[in-house]
Amino acid sequence: MSVAVVFDSAGTLLHTYRVAKDVLHNELLPGVETTMLTFSSPDRVLVVVHIHSRDVIEASPGLLLSQLLLDHNAGFGISCTRKVITAEEIGDMLYNDKTAMVGDLQQCIRDVWRTCSREAVVTMNSGVILNTALHCIEYTVTTGGRPFEGAKEAITALHRMGIPTFIASGDRTAKLERIADYLGIPRDRVYGVATPLVKAQIVADLKCEYDTIVMVGDSINDLCAMKMADIAILTEEQAGGKTEELYQAAEHVVKSVSEVVEIVKKLQAPGSA
Repeated sequence: MSVAVVFDSAGTLLHTYRVAKDVLHNELLPGVETTMLTFSSPDRVLVVVHIHSRDVIEASPGLLLSQLLLDHNAGFGISCTRKVITAEEIGDMLYNDKTAMVGDLQQCIRDVWRTCSREAVVTMNSGVILNTALHCIEYTVTTGGRPFEGAKEAITALHRMGIPTFIASGDRTAKLERIADYLGIPRDRVYGVATPLVKAQIVADLKCEYDTIVMVGDSINDLCAMKMADIAILTEEQAGGKTEELYQAAEHVVKSVSEVVEIVKKLQAPGSA
């Protein structure tokens, strides 16, 4: 029986620290769960912006963030949302916003860097949460992460067993590719800026190639993919609230990503099919 394993990134392979800035109320929200913040309102859309942190830090804090994105011809990707929305609608709000300043995102970046800078392997990713009802940037967001202890060894063990591994995540592809290089996952098996429905479609497509697809995730934006997979694994390694829906969807609940290896071994055992 052929088996493949699909991993979410943040909170699953990476220990993640997230910060959001409530632009409308001028409040920094350290350690926030950005996907839960997004899903708490049907009007919110989490958007990853394709701009280097250095370019943000070097810009004037009083400049409109939308203008900085235009100046750098920065693209974007829709990470997660509860509603159906087009890229054109997102672009219209993002590039014409008059609410968020560069300084709002700079605060997020500096807070994440202070927390994560001592780590040997660090990735940083920035974005915004748009509010479609208010037609503006409601939050600026930065995420920093490092691989969980044992993650690289778990991927190596799966590969030695002949199990292909994939990453499907809402994070920026360039960031994910750097983590994939470190973990030993081929770049052509990395799917970035994947919304919940796109993650589920990735799993569905892989089911056409493999007998059994295992989906490993930790958050509400993994739920659709977990339901689509043959075997769903919920990891609790990243602290934070998990909804009851996630537990109901999971065949296995683990405390460490390294436990995935033993679960897959049992799937490969004779008579397990």
